Amino acid sequence: MAQYHAPLDDVFQALADPTRRAVLSRLGTGPATVSELARPFDMALPSFMKHIRLLEKSGWVRTRKVGRVRTCTIDETSFAAVDGWLAAQRDLWEGRTDRLESFVTATQTQEKRS
Repeated sequence: MAQYHAPLDDVFQALADPTRRAVLSRLGTGPATVSELARPFDMALPSFMKHIRLLEKSGWVRTRKVGRVRTCTIDETSFAAVDGWLAAQRDLWEGRTDRLESFVTATQTQEKRS
């Protein structure tokens, strides 16, 4: 069971950091070089590269190196994994709230009859 969730764990772990979320937001507008992505952050490039590597490992980002320039793009596969998990959670909780609503309505109807 834990093995099944490992990729999803990596996907959510990557989203846990505000720097990585900002990188993903920026990449939502299109591909960018690592230098462009790192520019707004007050950290050394090697530290920033750790964020890029984690995003790459978790499946959020793909990188391509041409010469000395590494360009990042979003990999939409992780979005599908998150969307699938969230849809299952939504279905679960909507079912529970629907059952609760039915119970409350039935209880109120019974009380009115009594």
